[in-house]
Amino acid sequence: MPLSPPAERELSHDRTIVCRGWRRADGRWDIEGHMVDTKTYGFPNEYRGFIDPGQPVHDMWLRLTIDRDMTVVAVEAVTDAGPFPICPDITPNFQRLVGLTIGGGWRRAVRERLGGAEGCTHLVELLAPMATTAYQTIFGERSRERREAETRGETPAPENPDRKPALLNSCHAFAETSPVVAKIWPNWHRSPDAEPTTLPPSSSTTR
Repeated sequence: MPLSPPAERELSHDRTIVCRGWRRADGRWDIEGHMVDTKTYGFPNEYRGFIDPGQPVHDMWLRLTIDRDMTVVAVEAVTDAGPFPICPDITPNFQRLVGLTIGGGWRRAVRERLGGAEGCTHLVELLAPMATTAYQTIFGERSRERREAETRGETPAPENPDRKPALLNSCHAFAETSPVVAKIWPNWHRSPDAEPTTLPPSSSTTR
């Protein structure tokens, strides 16, 4: 259901974020993010002159090219509009993301490389929804490939039951105590009263 009816109001600011995942012909993936800030009123800017209603205050793009393991192999960052003329100067720093893998510790690694004066607040913020877009893109395609293989009568390679699922404990639904995990990853499920475990019941203590 949608939000409840709002109080009487008028729009002041709009931030639009669009993230898309693209499968490339070379087997890699492009994850693109685009963020635009606009206001419903005009205002003066010391560097840009007068910014009209609806004219972007921020207009920024990011493209992460990743491989099947979600490791970043190429980055492109563009600032088409910002409040200051020096805003685009920081975009080369985003090349520091090359070699990182989207997964556990992603946000920490981003902050270490692009935190504070080493980055752009808005482009760095854009990396969070881009990371979840990467998950939605890659895992969705993997699931589709498995379904298509089964339709063709092929037997997909079984998943390693001893390998911790990447999404385990990443949210309420994927909590190790949830009924969702009990169904899709039974080896990693535990009852709410049990002690947390780091290995599934069928695993040995060594790897």
